[in-house]
Amino acid sequence: MAVIESHPLLTPVAPRRWMLPGGRTLTRPAALMGIINVTPDSFSDGGDCLAPALAAERALRLTTDGATWLDIGGESTRPGAAPVAADEELRRVLPAIAAVRAGLPAALLSIDTGKAVVARAALAAGAAMVNDVTAGADPDLFAVVAEHGALLVLMHMQGTPATMQAAPRYRDVADDVAAFLATRLRAAEAAGVPASSVVLDPGIGFGKTVEHNCALLRALPRLASEFDRPLLVGLSRKAFLARLAGRELPPVERDGAGHVIHAAIAAHCALLRVHDVAGAATACRLAAALRGDGGPDSAGGAP
Repeated sequence: MAVIESHPLLTPVAPRRWMLPGGRTLTRPAALMGIINVTPDSFSDGGDCLAPALAAERALRLTTDGATWLDIGGESTRPGAAPVAADEELRRVLPAIAAVRAGLPAALLSIDTGKAVVARAALAAGAAMVNDVTAGADPDLFAVVAEHGALLVLMHMQGTPATMQAAPRYRDVADDVAAFLATRLRAAEAAGVPASSVVLDPGIGFGKTVEHNCALLRALPRLASEFDRPLLVGLSRKAFLARLAGRELPPVERDGAGHVIHAAIAAHCALLRVHDVAGAATACRLAAALRGDGGPDSAGGAP
């Protein structure tokens, strides 16, 4: 018991509420962000939501299961993925956003893109957050976010999706990721995006080995304290979970392993980006009961 009580991932933490632009909030322990991939080639659910009606159906299911945010993406960022032209990405995401918005007018939508032109169109269509895995590689993206008063997720990635898992190396992964995020946060602020609009993501699985991922997950309390910004973590169904479990598991069968980690880290995050919202909500609620600090905040991120 002494070991458990001394570990920062397994001990109660004070709830934290960040007031964000537009009257929104994010809280810690984490709220849940449901994934809607309108792509043919995502590693877990490629092709499942290509039709706008299917995206809307999935959105309804995710929100019913407890998702506060919905993250819609039209370009796969799995290891080895090829880039998608902006016109094609727009063709995929805009009908999906319209369909989701029609069925769930009050839904909080995030657009998973690194392209300014896609971000602009998605924000105009009703998205409120840009989830940028490139952390502003497109030099126009920050200006688009600032123009719309939107929220912005800055994620760390070593390389590109096509190259990121080719022998990633770090001097110290937690130090290097923290330094990168600090640099990109300053760049966003210089472009007119206030720090109060920014969510930070250490980029689990994006140019990291299993050991790097574990080190970053252990470093979440440090990152939360160092930046005092909401943290987003997306580890759902990623390959390192199967490697940690010590057996071959197809993506959809990695949910159980992922929820073990979701339960352990939720107290240090504001958002968990997940495929299986119902399972994640249950895991986080059980872990919170053991810690004695409350479960996933169903109102987190709400206006």
